[in-house]
Amino acid sequence: MQADGAPARSGWPGILLIWVVALAGAIAVIVLAYTGTTDWFGDSTPVGVYAALGVVFATCVLLTLAAQLASRRPEGFVARTSSSIAGAVVVVALAALAAAPVVLV
Repeated sequence: MQADGAPARSGWPGILLIWVVALAGAIAVIVLAYTGTTDWFGDSTPVGVYAALGVVFATCVLLTLAAQLASRRPEGFVARTSSSIAGAVVVVALAALAAAPVVLV
């Protein structure tokens, strides 16, 4: 139901925003990993890069909830939130695979 004849808006801008944030964070972590960064949030082991990717993912989850709650549209909340987080999972998982050569060396 639309108030005052307002056109229906899709949730794609909010979803794409989260995907872009995930991509930017993942790229930053991968670039830093390949340039030789060895200290990630106090973890100097090679797998510390995964802690940084975890922070990227956690940030995406929090931003997803904030963006979807800020839209003040209860219709489709679960679908929009699921789509945003699923896209962030894919991006961070691909980044984890891209970090594997650095971690395994």
